[in-house]
Amino acid sequence: MKTQLHFQKYGTGPRVVLAFHGYGQGEGHWRSLITVLDPEVTVYAFDLFYHGRSRLSRTDAPLSKKRLAELLGEFLANQGVTRFSLLAFSMGAKFALTAAEHFPEAVEQVWLIAPDGLQRQFWYALATYPPWMRGVLGRAVLRPQRLLRFLDALHQRRLLDANLIRFAQWQLDSREKRLRVYRSWVGFRNLTFEVKKLAATLNRRPTPVTLFLGRHDRVIPHAGLQQFIGSLHQAHTVMLEAGHAGLIYEVAAYLRRNPTLRL
Repeated sequence: MKTQLHFQKYGTGPRVVLAFHGYGQGEGHWRSLITVLDPEVTVYAFDLFYHGRSRLSRTDAPLSKKRLAELLGEFLANQGVTRFSLLAFSMGAKFALTAAEHFPEAVEQVWLIAPDGLQRQFWYALATYPPWMRGVLGRAVLRPQRLLRFLDALHQRRLLDANLIRFAQWQLDSREKRLRVYRSWVGFRNLTFEVKKLAATLNRRPTPVTLFLGRHDRVIPHAGLQQFIGSLHQAHTVMLEAGHAGLIYEVAAYLRRNPTLRL
């Protein structure tokens, strides 16, 4: 199987936006937000690997930032794109921030919605550290009950929020979802960032960064992003009264109310 980073093109405007969706979604999840973006943009909405029509030749090997940058570089060359902005939700921020690191002079601005990859999340720690936990999660693809009992025990000891328990139950309620959880969390575990180094890269020009965060988000809590935000020279934060799952729709509603904010 050949590696393919699938995308769908929306619009024909002169300014280019690369969009990366979150876990369990697909490129089509951007449609509600694309309708309220500046009509002068063309959006290339990508499927993350293990989602939609994107494929990795080796599904069992972790994706490196170097390899992802090569694939994005091939896309830019094939499409004749020399400058672009970035739009990402949750897990998709790992892809967008890799692009920001490797093509800093080409990036005009960055919009991040509850971005993953900037703080250590319980879920990634569970999936990847220590190594024996990968085996637990791998076995949970076939038999999730033990893992769910373990998470419930953490909740009973007040070590895990009830909203995260519901989030886990939703992600583990079918074999297809459980396999995607395992492949995504393990496959993307090397897409991590040194906050100070990344901020220095974005500050060099400086590149404007807008963050849309949910006040009630327990998956990507805004408190864990303050170091990154505080390190940026040109950052703008929009705090929405929302949790994690519906943030894209809340951002679209916010942009309808604030049409002067343009990507």
